Amino acid sequence: MNDPAHDAFERALEQFADGYTQGLFEGRKWGVAVKRSADRKRIWLYAEDLTGSDIVSFNLYQLEGAGLRLKPCEMSSEKVAAFVLGFDSGSSPAATFVSA
Repeated sequence: MNDPAHDAFERALEQFADGYTQGLFEGRKWGVAVKRSADRKRIWLYAEDLTGSDIVSFNLYQLEGAGLRLKPCEMSSEKVAAFVLGFDSGSSPAATFVSA
């Protein structure tokens, strides 16, 4: 059975570019670094509020037969989901700097 919240999270996460991006979350400017493994079975995200001291950090694993496994780093899954669903990088190509 499909879970609409799970599907929305996956779709939103797909919109994050690999490398470094800046954008807005809850009206504040954030910097976000995303790395994906070569086989696309692991995603690492670290985000930092550039106007404060808040962070969001997690690993997401695609497990054989078990689907996705979210591993937030010392924060709730709800905080991670709210960030991924609410982050807006804008559509400007200048907002994204992809690492080599």
